[in-house]
Amino acid sequence: MTTKKIGDVILDIKNISLRFGGVKALTDISFNVKEHEIRSIIGPNGAGKSSMLNCINGVYTPTEGSITFRGKTFDHMNSRQVAEMGVARTFQNLALFKGMSVLDNIMSGRNLKIKSNIFLQALRIGPAEKEEIQHREYVEQIIDFLEIQAFRKTPVGQLPYGLQKRVDLGRALAMEPQVLLLDEPMAGMNVEEKQDMSRFILDVNDEFGTTIVLIEHDMGVVMDISDRVVVLDYGKKIGDGSPEEVRNNEDVIRAYLGSSH
Repeated sequence: MTTKKIGDVILDIKNISLRFGGVKALTDISFNVKEHEIRSIIGPNGAGKSSMLNCINGVYTPTEGSITFRGKTFDHMNSRQVAEMGVARTFQNLALFKGMSVLDNIMSGRNLKIKSNIFLQALRIGPAEKEEIQHREYVEQIIDFLEIQAFRKTPVGQLPYGLQKRVDLGRALAMEPQVLLLDEPMAGMNVEEKQDMSRFILDVNDEFGTTIVLIEHDMGVVMDISDRVVVLDYGKKIGDGSPEEVRNNEDVIRAYLGSSH
């Protein structure tokens, strides 16, 4: 097996703090993400993992600190700007269109790529029709890649949970992201579904070359697929390094075993 080439820093998180009134969700957190790596964020419940992801993709504005993406530094970006720059996100709670087909849900991820105005799209005339065909071809490739061809016309609400999670991943991939943020992509899955999702995440990283930032509770999965891991606890960073380094970090062990509280 060839060793994958990890590139330079693509995303640099510096001294991020986040407060809601008197509540500190994040305190002075810094870490970076390198191109083509799988970077996991772990920690006990309430550690601030989703808050961190929300700062990266513009849902929350950090109280302090900055985020640098491909050399450009921001103290605040909105979600659309982040998406336009090439950062896509899946959510812990599925936000799919349950009455729409698998194909149409994944097509909705192409929204930012569509150049035709809404009037031409509705009439499907001229350049708009040609453009839609090209976008559908790309979406069909994603459907093949995720092995959900048999369900392409099925309303998403009729699919089992594990397949809905796969559709959610497909919609994010339809944006052709440089960085993909995955918020607990395996939550609620059985062992077989987790194995499938792990394989798809590794394949996305390998075949698409997509950089992945992953929040996940299943430590076995994290240790198997991550290049580096950052550990949060009570909104503070307590560990950062390779899976092996994190596994042997005393602060991390205490946080998970609860002996420090």
